[in-house]
Amino acid sequence: MVSYARVLKRAGGALILLTAATLNFSPALAGDGFPFGMEMTLDVAPQPGSKRIPNLEIGDAGAVVLELWCKGGKGQFSVAGDTVIFVAGAMEDRVCPPDRAQADDGLIAAMAEVATWKRQGDFVWFVGPKTLRFRLNTN
Repeated sequence: MVSYARVLKRAGGALILLTAATLNFSPALAGDGFPFGMEMTLDVAPQPGSKRIPNLEIGDAGAVVLELWCKGGKGQFSVAGDTVIFVAGAMEDRVCPPDRAQADDGLIAAMAEVATWKRQGDFVWFVGPKTLRFRLNTN
């Protein structure tokens, strides 16, 4: 049987670097990373007269499908570390009561102003002038 030290000596620097990278590699735990490929629901009560609660479906590359209190549309998340940028795309102009349309516009504006995010268990916070808390749909 060949010893580990002998293999390292024969392989030279490339194997040493590969081994060091492998030993320092620690995959992110499911609860640690940005929730790409997941759905989440805003952690709020429904508005009076409605059962809908805003939710986001985030694709693997950050593309977002939004279903708000009344409106729906698409957007994009860009993430680097704990920094996040959200850019809303075109929103579908549905027939909305004025209060729900205003709430949708306010939520989109708040999401556009977020600067950082954090995740703890099944919750994700988007932090900006207004903090938004979402619950991951894990069922």
